[in-house]
Amino acid sequence: MIIALIILAIFLILVFVLGFMMATYSMGIKPQTLEEARKWQEGHYDLSWYDPLPKQDYTVSGGDGYALHVQFLKNPVPSDRYILISHGYTDNRFGAMKYAKMYLDLGFNVIAYDLRGHGENEPTFCTYSARESMDLNALIQDSRGRYPDAKVFGLHGESLGAATSIAVLKYKPDVDFVVADCGFSEIASVLAGGLKAMHVPGLFVNVASLCAKMKFGYSYQDMRPIDSLKDNTVPILFIHGEKDDFILPAHSEAMRKATQGYSELHLIPGAGHAASILTAPEQYRQYVEAFLRQVIK
Repeated sequence: MIIALIILAIFLILVFVLGFMMATYSMGIKPQTLEEARKWQEGHYDLSWYDPLPKQDYTVSGGDGYALHVQFLKNPVPSDRYILISHGYTDNRFGAMKYAKMYLDLGFNVIAYDLRGHGENEPTFCTYSARESMDLNALIQDSRGRYPDAKVFGLHGESLGAATSIAVLKYKPDVDFVVADCGFSEIASVLAGGLKAMHVPGLFVNVASLCAKMKFGYSYQDMRPIDSLKDNTVPILFIHGEKDDFILPAHSEAMRKATQGYSELHLIPGAGHAASILTAPEQYRQYVEAFLRQVIK
């Protein structure tokens, strides 16, 4: 009996040690530098338009006073349209540039920023939309005050940025539309899928979630953007790569069903994770243009 209890105790200790390891790994960030991100962008599409464009750098206090680095790209043609773009995990504001040119051509001024723990911001852990959405809400409020001429104000996000752009809707921000590209509806199943690929039982995510709550103050159940959509009426365009095997298209499908407002969902054939605009740039732009014509009066 004593031996059995010792074995059980060792097993439970091992489970929680592994749980804390997974929580630490999953919520850690190994961010790219601005130089690394820019080099990647330049290797995948034309970025020659960026340097000559009028720009302004500044910082904004996030949801808890955390400093966020922001860059404003002024449209050469005077415009009262603004888009705030949120990049993906480990990327930085240069990750927004693959979308920025499209919006500049559509007559928008562009606001890009480094998400918490990314780019030039102070190192911290990732909460997969929980704290990040508080930051985005603060950015929206700052932008509305900083650019009072804005008659149209929208959000665009990729992956983590898309999830954040959905999660912020629970705060009822003053935005006119959202474009969410390959966002997750909740993070637990994404992590479970990663464990399955490593032949680790998906139920282990529950242990890691508890450990994350104990260590960081947030469990994976706090990271569910889809819960922000139960009474949402802000129009949303969901775009997802049909071949995305990291965040499955089912996440966007579930969020489209959950929102109460106008929504569209378009899958891009042959596109993997966060690659839709690179795989089919003209088709991508057509979807965004048609959506904007539908929702901006």
